[in-house]
Amino acid sequence: MPPRQFDGSLVRAARRRRDMHQRELGDVVGVSGATVARWESGKDFPKGEKLPAIAAALDEPLNDLFPHEGPPDLQLLRCDAGLSVAEAAETIGASRVPVSNAESGRRRLNDSYVQPLAAAYGVTEDELLLAQDHSFGVRPTSLDDEQEAAPRTIGEKINFLLRYGSAGQETLSDADIARLVNEYAPAAAVTAGDITDLREGAVTEASDEVRAGLAHAFQVPAWLFGDDAELNPLVREFLEAIRFIGSIHQGQVLGLAARGTSEGLSVEMMAGINRLVGELRHKLPGVQDAE
Repeated sequence: MPPRQFDGSLVRAARRRRDMHQRELGDVVGVSGATVARWESGKDFPKGEKLPAIAAALDEPLNDLFPHEGPPDLQLLRCDAGLSVAEAAETIGASRVPVSNAESGRRRLNDSYVQPLAAAYGVTEDELLLAQDHSFGVRPTSLDDEQEAAPRTIGEKINFLLRYGSAGQETLSDADIARLVNEYAPAAAVTAGDITDLREGAVTEASDEVRAGLAHAFQVPAWLFGDDAELNPLVREFLEAIRFIGSIHQGQVLGLAARGTSEGLSVEMMAGINRLVGELRHKLPGVQDAE
């Protein structure tokens, strides 16, 4: 089945409105007239990458003729660009495996593939990464949520950890954060108001002592609160791991591929994953009957 909804009767109606024969439509999209007949009768379906060409040949808006539900995933982006898996793989100089794995939620794209694939699909890198999240079962509602998955400033990182890092524990208040920072780095002497200013973006700079104290308060590596300008792959992957854990707890993950960082997840985080997966396991249909 193509990633978009396909109704052969709608294709037949649109074709007849334009006095176009099945063979003519087939010639435009590179198939036989008999193949078009099977599509229209519901006996077969076109490949997803054929849908843009069909809609264009019938002079119909793609979204009207072949609607889709929910936000786009990687397969939809590829098909809407009119590319097969093999053709998409050619754009990144690789075999079909990385593209297929990413679309099926088995293995994420290598960072070096993101830019050329985004260009081939006619989308931004952020849009491609957001679609990849959807392929892996994560359901952020907009590009704003995807941006939140890669915070850069101190305040963005604090807000990110408050949202995704608690994993069922009580969320820290600004006063709690200030107290923990001061306990770890007494020379920092921050107040709850200082933390509020950081979170709201009124202040964007902080001393190394404050950064270290924040890492202590949230029980994350000190390098997570390092340079704001660049997110290296280690930081991105660690943030992604935190986001996955938080998304499990919030019920936003439909499928989860195991991932880890080069330094590994903490014992507390691993315990959180195991506890939450255990809780969710007994809520899945059919699990109790199978035991």
